[in-house]
Amino acid sequence: MIVVEAIQGNINTVSLNDRSTDALPLEWFETGKRVLRRSTAGGREIALHFLRESPLLQEGDILWMDEQIAITVTILPSLAIVITPATMADMAAICYEIGNKHLPLFLSGNQVLIPFEEPLFRWLEARGYAPVQEQRVLSDMLRSNILPHNHNSGSSLFSKIMQLTSK
Repeated sequence: MIVVEAIQGNINTVSLNDRSTDALPLEWFETGKRVLRRSTAGGREIALHFLRESPLLQEGDILWMDEQIAITVTILPSLAIVITPATMADMAAICYEIGNKHLPLFLSGNQVLIPFEEPLFRWLEARGYAPVQEQRVLSDMLRSNILPHNHNSGSSLFSKIMQLTSK
């Protein structure tokens, strides 16, 4: 069994050279687990054992590598609510309501993604936000509902929305 205690990088920033990859498929909700045992697509047993904090694994994270192979994270698609807000006021209202329900929130371009829940889907429809139900990879979860509240961090949901709109 391979024991992983730290992320080695990401395939977008670390050169794999001639190594082949072996994917560790994870559900979106498993990406924040501190302790987890799974098997890779190639059948290798792997144990995640993050003692200090939950790293919130991302698509393409390298968990382990030797001279021939790199074990990387693959986030499986799951049923999601997809909303494309028409205005910044809609974006703010949608994110506020979702945050008020303490639900995980993902941003993908100009879309808001939420793991599918029928009552929330119907509520969004009733409010006129035109939600769509799709299979999507839920990665890059906003950490605003996980991290402690801090006015000086610059990483609040509001500051992320402001960064997106100022580009």
